Amino acid sequence: MKHIIIYFLIFLSFTGHPIKAQEKVKPLTLLTEKAISVNPEIKKLKARWEAARQNIRIGTNLADPELNIGIINVPVNTFSLNQEAMTAKIAGITQRIPYPGSLKAKAKVKSMDTAIITSQIEDLKNQITYQVSFLYFNLQEIRKEKELTQESIQLLKQISNVVKRKYEVGSATLQQIIQVEVRITQLKDKLQSLSGDENDQESQINALLHNKTNTKIKTGTIEKTGDFNLKTDSLLATAKNYRPLLHEIQLFKTKAELIKKEARYTFYPNFKVGIQYSQRGFNSLSGINYPDFLGVVVGISIPVNYGGKKTAKIKKAKYLQEEYIQQYNTSIQTLRQNFGKLTSLLESLKERESLLAETLLPQSIQSYKASLADYQVNKIDFVNVIQAEDNILKVKTSIAKLRTNYKKKLAQIEFLSGKNIIQINKK
Repeated sequence: MKHIIIYFLIFLSFTGHPIKAQEKVKPLTLLTEKAISVNPEIKKLKARWEAARQNIRIGTNLADPELNIGIINVPVNTFSLNQEAMTAKIAGITQRIPYPGSLKAKAKVKSMDTAIITSQIEDLKNQITYQVSFLYFNLQEIRKEKELTQESIQLLKQISNVVKRKYEVGSATLQQIIQVEVRITQLKDKLQSLSGDENDQESQINALLHNKTNTKIKTGTIEKTGDFNLKTDSLLATAKNYRPLLHEIQLFKTKAELIKKEARYTFYPNFKVGIQYSQRGFNSLSGINYPDFLGVVVGISIPVNYGGKKTAKIKKAKYLQEEYIQQYNTSIQTLRQNFGKLTSLLESLKERESLLAETLLPQSIQSYKASLADYQVNKIDFVNVIQAEDNILKVKTSIAKLRTNYKKKLAQIEFLSGKNIIQINKK
């Protein structure tokens, strides 16, 4: 047994692939998956897809044969069936046969509906993912701002202690103590407002998840801006391949092409084939047992284009095709504009984060410490300390908002391109 364990460890050392602990699924991923799984619109589209699949069989197969049964050439003076030689009992069957290829053309048109609905389902999933992501990052931002506000309140309480000690020795005024308390009250009011915003964002997410309104939504920590090399042309190429909405427009265009091909079959004739058996039997007047008859009939429809009704079908399909071509081109043009703005904005947000987090925040903290130290030895006015504390809160809040805004823009790019940002960046 020991030898087996040793060999196994040696094998692992040579493979170069250490066993990794399973990564935890991110809260946003779990929220998105649940929102998609419970969405009633998706369930409705899936039911529509099943209906469309069944619809392919309707009208795309041969029509049912027709059975004809009757009596012909019965004399009206006696209504006897064995008086006349031409009297017969008949049974026939008729089958309508469309022009070869027309049924297949109809089936191709109808099969496009299932592909279109599938694309609509994927587009709706894409919309839900973006909607949940946007609300999630809003919630992250609000909670971070609440956290920073609470930190600022604690900082002000420390300042208050310093002011009170100075007041006890007569080097601070009562007005300064009141100023600190007013500032603390203002921040507590801000916390109440942020709590209301937090509840609003949570309720919107819970509505998408079909949860109870007061269900708590977990959010992870706000991540720094990433190092993504995103270019407009690359994003546009990705959208052409993966954006469900663009795919749906292309499918409608293809359907219009197939409708035009199907309409051409209306200029070809359809056929009708029938066989009839006439049973006569024994005739009482002549004493002859007459033979039965067998008849075959072939009918051909005459495709007359009265009023241009058949030509109109082809023209209609042609104009539909042109409509979807222009709709696709318009979408591409809009995407190019959006990708251009988003990539520029991401670069700007990244540069601002670097400036705020690496330069302005350390400066603000240092300024606060210096202001508090100078105030304790009566070098500066108390207002400077409050201002320095406020600057720290503003900078930290700006950094948090900047980072969540960055995530929102990435989510928007994922929505517009139809692909995960990590996968896009690998290209």
